[in-house]
Amino acid sequence: MPTPTVARLEALATELERAGIAYRELSPMADTGLAHDHVWVHRNDGDDWVARLPKQSQMNLPPEANLAYQAACYQRSSPGGHTPVLYDTLPPGESLPRGGLLVEAIRGRLASLPEDLPAIADALASLHRQPLPALAARAPLLAPKNPWQAMVDEVRQQANWLGDAQLSSKVTQRIKQELDLLPPRLNDETATLISFDTHPGNFLIRDDGRAVLVDLEKCRYGLPGIDLAHTSLYTSTTWDVNSQAVLSLNDVINFYRRWQAAMSESPDTDSLVACRRATWLWSLTWCAKWRAQHLNAKDAQQRGEDWSAELTDPAVIDHVRDRVEHYLSLPIIDHVHSELQCLQASL
Repeated sequence: MPTPTVARLEALATELERAGIAYRELSPMADTGLAHDHVWVHRNDGDDWVARLPKQSQMNLPPEANLAYQAACYQRSSPGGHTPVLYDTLPPGESLPRGGLLVEAIRGRLASLPEDLPAIADALASLHRQPLPALAARAPLLAPKNPWQAMVDEVRQQANWLGDAQLSSKVTQRIKQELDLLPPRLNDETATLISFDTHPGNFLIRDDGRAVLVDLEKCRYGLPGIDLAHTSLYTSTTWDVNSQAVLSLNDVINFYRRWQAAMSESPDTDSLVACRRATWLWSLTWCAKWRAQHLNAKDAQQRGEDWSAELTDPAVIDHVRDRVEHYLSLPIIDHVHSELQCLQASL
């Protein structure tokens, strides 16, 4: 699979030299995602780093603000012990227009489901248990006053792309029916630090069994049920080509209960299932948005969000297109809907 270009590697080498950062070798990593290139930075002391070089900003931020946001994600989450440490940032410039982050290199294997779900539940709990900072100290991370309403608003905003995604009328109607099932409020809207991007492909499992969440760029102060959903929904567990699995209802229930056992308090079942439906709808409406935007030319000015297929290896785009079509099909929509009903009755 193609890796970061020679020009990209030369630009990284230039910026590392400019920053006075010594290293022994740069090893480009496979292009597997839509948001970053990754390069393994071999250091003389053996304490290797990974350079995360943004292709775009999924938070739709300009380059400097995007770097500051991602840096805050790593800084806020690392005290839990299940995310990489942030070591440095490379500012945006002529050679790296979106800059880069230098984070701890995690040696581990890809997550295997359902076997690694307990370790992943523990990793999420380590994130969600962290004390909330004072309101004034939560920036730059998103910290909505009403996290449930903010989630619903984000889903409905993405749903505006349904009309441009060239979906069948039946699929569009079914998604709108699910949107109508989102409650106006929850019984428990207590916010915690959450990742908002916890699909299993974003975890590595160390030799000691500890799960490490390595991809952090969308953190915010929101509802922990969103992370639980994003880890265990069908649209998440079958997303990554290297860690695909279809979970049973018991697998999902045991995952939630493991997380609850690691927490001092847990939202009630109604709140957890509502977050699960909202997260699923966020994924479906993102699929519609990607379907409508991915054939656009890339943004030459490299400013904010950019889903152009030109930025990513064609094999990855083919995989994303396959997943998007699959998730936006009526049988899969009906499958996830049925699971939500069963989970409501069983959790």
